[in-house]
Amino acid sequence: MEEKIASIKQWLGTGSINIFGLPMSGKDTQGVRLAEALGAKFLSSGIIIRAMEKETKQNYTADGSLVPTNLFYEWVLPYFERRDLFQFPLILSSIGRWYGEEDQVMSVAAGAGHEIKAVILLNVSEADVEKRYNEAKILNDRGDRQDDKDLATFHNRLKEFRTKTMPVIQHYKTLDLLIEVNGDQDRETVFNEIVEKLYAKAEKSRV
Repeated sequence: MEEKIASIKQWLGTGSINIFGLPMSGKDTQGVRLAEALGAKFLSSGIIIRAMEKETKQNYTADGSLVPTNLFYEWVLPYFERRDLFQFPLILSSIGRWYGEEDQVMSVAAGAGHEIKAVILLNVSEADVEKRYNEAKILNDRGDRQDDKDLATFHNRLKEFRTKTMPVIQHYKTLDLLIEVNGDQDRETVFNEIVEKLYAKAEKSRV
């Protein structure tokens, strides 16, 4: 495993890996762990946007909707050019969720030295993520998030993913950047599959 991680780090350089999946699919959990393994910095669009909504006293995502593209560009994209991130690779959690945003994300990332080299999709069914949502509500381990406040809001988030984010993922697939991972496994197995598939992509790029 250590040799494969080292190989991925060498291939990635200061590039980026963008992780997508349905709500509750484990994007942030796997993203944080991958960032730690690769010595990368972790950026989550959801965390950034919720913080900016709080700071600006705006509430675009409370009903489960995606933030408007103009605000996504204003709030999230400047992170790619932060000097404190300059020398690090980046692990991204769903940066650019609305179809059409991915081109700008790729352009800004590449311009800042963080070229997107892979896009991971954690495949989990809607039925399974709804089950995870219900379990999380019982445990109360999601914090006081407005976009998690009830099942209707969660269902709207699923609809936003189907209609707006899946076309983004398909576009990355046409660019041969997409890596699909079975997210309906225990966390350790999911992480190991991510590493194996990133390693395979890294090795293929050297051929």
